[in-house]
Formats: sequence, C-alpha cells, structure tokens
Amino acid sequence: MPAVPEQFVLRSTLTSPFGRKVRMAIDVLGLSDRITLVPADTQDENDTLRQQNPLGKMPCLLLADGTSIYDSGVIIEFLADVAGSERLLPAHGPARFKALTLARLADGITEAAILVVYEGRFRDPGMQSERWLKHQRGKIARALAAFEASPPDAGKTELVAIGLSCALGYLDWRKPVEWRQDHPRLAAWLAAFTKHEPAFERTRAPNA
Repeated sequence: MPAVPEQFVLRSTLTSPFGRKVRMAIDVLGLSDRITLVPADTQDENDTLRQQNPLGKMPCLLLADGTSIYDSGVIIEFLADVAGSERLLPAHGPARFKALTLARLADGITEAAILVVYEGRFRDPGMQSERWLKHQRGKIARALAAFEASPPDAGKTELVAIGLSCALGYLDWRKPVEWRQDHPRLAAWLAAFTKHEPAFERTRAPNA
C-alpha cells in the first residue's frame, strides 16, 4: 500500500506578499492538495504563530512532526525539495547563487515597501519619520532600477520571477511608491509574466 504523502500547514494570510510568494510556489509545484492555509495574526499575542516562529512572522510552514520552517525563501526551497523539482531554482553552481541573490533583491523591495506602509499604519499622524520613509523608498527605487535594466525571463516561472511579481503586485496594491511610469520595461515584464503564469492571478488577495 503506497505511503500517504505528508501534509503541511501554512500559517499566513491571503494579503501577505511573502505568503503569496509561497502560495504561488505551492501552486506551481503542484502541492496545493498537501497544504492547508491557516490564517495568522502577527499582532495577536495569543496567536500560536509566536511559538511556531519566535519572530512572530509569516509565512511559516508546519510539518507533521511539529517542526516549523520559515521564512518564505527557505519554505520554497523545502517545498521544491518535497516536490523533487529544480523548476524554481538551479540545484547547484553559480547560477543557483545568482538566482538566490536576485530573489533576495526582489524580497528587499517587498520588505522596504512593508516598512513604508507600516510607518503610516502604526505611527500616529504627524509622527512619521520622513527620513526613514526616504531611506526605505530609496531601497525600492534602486532595486527597481536594477530589475528595469535586466528583468527576468517573463516566459519562465522561477524563484526570482515569483518574488518579483509578488513585490510589484504589493506596490500596485498598497502604493508605497508609484513605480510604473519610471519603469516601463518592468511594467511590461509583469504584464507578460502574469499572462504566462496563471498562479499570479490565482493567488491574488480579494480586493487587491
């Protein structure tokens, strides 16, 4: 009798850009039937997320033995291993580390964008730091310029493209910066990639 495949729990929300990145990878890797999404609340001190990931951050993947895996990049590498697939990331060599570096650059756009959004969300009116906001927006601008100069292959679904599409989707939704006018190649890339990869639309949050 064949073994029953291990089931996993993903602690995240539909609105988390890093959670979306993992959900896109799950879709692409064909693992949707093995993973259950359980919402998490990073602001709730009683949410078990803080025991599952001491940083209290999502996404966080729970294995059947109680082990937790985080952050999004590590989760995706784990899931690619579970799926036995090298589709998202080269297995070894310089190409692997180039991809990992670009994936982190894409994640940096999302991280800085979240900090800009949180500055407005968690500070009282008049208390936001313009110096801090300029610092974060500078990160976004430099990273976008790098991808504008050399965007990924829009016809290939891999780790960098997934992370970059989620970052740009978050910028379109939360609007911490206006990016499209100054980055026409990147806007065209996103349009082409989302047409190529249906998982982008399948993982879009309601009203996002």
